[in-house]
Order: sequence, then structure tokens, then C-alpha cells
Amino acid sequence: MSSVVETVSEVVTPILDQLKFELVDIEFVKEGRNWFLRVYIDKPNGIDIEECAIVSEQLSEKMDTLDPDPIPQAYFLEVSSPGVERPLKKEEDFQKALDEYIHISLYAAVEGEKQFEGFLTKLTADELTLLVKIKTMKKEFTFQRSNIAKARLAIQF
Repeated sequence: MSSVVETVSEVVTPILDQLKFELVDIEFVKEGRNWFLRVYIDKPNGIDIEECAIVSEQLSEKMDTLDPDPIPQAYFLEVSSPGVERPLKKEEDFQKALDEYIHISLYAAVEGEKQFEGFLTKLTADELTLLVKIKTMKKEFTFQRSNIAKARLAIQF
């Protein structure tokens, strides 16, 4: 985790705790010539734009008071909901996603594939099992959690 992400996490967490919001993720990325600091927040019934604006204002004020400035270059601050395809990062995220339709990307291919979508049917400390539909058949795949690069909720088509 970069020092910028760590610093922002330390600054935004008390703001979110006071509002009873959850920190989902923080990204500090360069796209083209611009830097973006993205803070993804949520709460049980979802986050609305006004709540994002409140967090953005409070976070911006706090960041402006830090000395030394953890982000010396110009950047755009974006505070938003993680959306319906919310990333699964923490153990709690995976627990909540049991029996949900998810997408995973793997570091190493399994049966020639590095991406799978299906229903999360089983979860242990070391593995997760997906029920994947392949054409008209359903097949269970068990993946080592250490092989999972990214995981997120998905929309089934």
C-alpha cells in the first residue's frame, strides 16, 4: 500500500466512522497527465451523492491541513460509491457475498482461464468455490484464495 493511500486512510477513517459509513477502497492513480485520488465509500442501504459531497468536503479540508503535504502534485479528489460491481477486498466483503454472483480474476490460469463468474457457494480461509454456468451446464470450481488477483460483485446476464 502506498504511503498516500495509507495517509488518506488514516485521515478519512474518523470522518467515515462519525458518519457510520464504510471505507471500501482508496486508489491514487495517474491517468494521462492527471493524478486522481479516489475514495470509495458505502453504507448498508447505499451512498447518495450528497453523502459523497459531505465526505469529499471534510476530507479535502483535512488533507489541506497536513504538513508535510502527502500529495505535493495537483490531483483530483473523487469520493463515490463502489457501485453495483463493488470490489471484494476484506474478509467481511467475501462473507457478505456468499450466494451472490461474483467475478474473479486469477494470477495463474485454471483450466486455461484467468477469469471466472459464478455464484460464490463456499468460502474458507484458503479457498473459495464458484458455481459457474458453462453454456447449459453448471460446474463447481474451487480456487486457492492466494491465486485471486481481484474479486468483485458482478451482474448476471
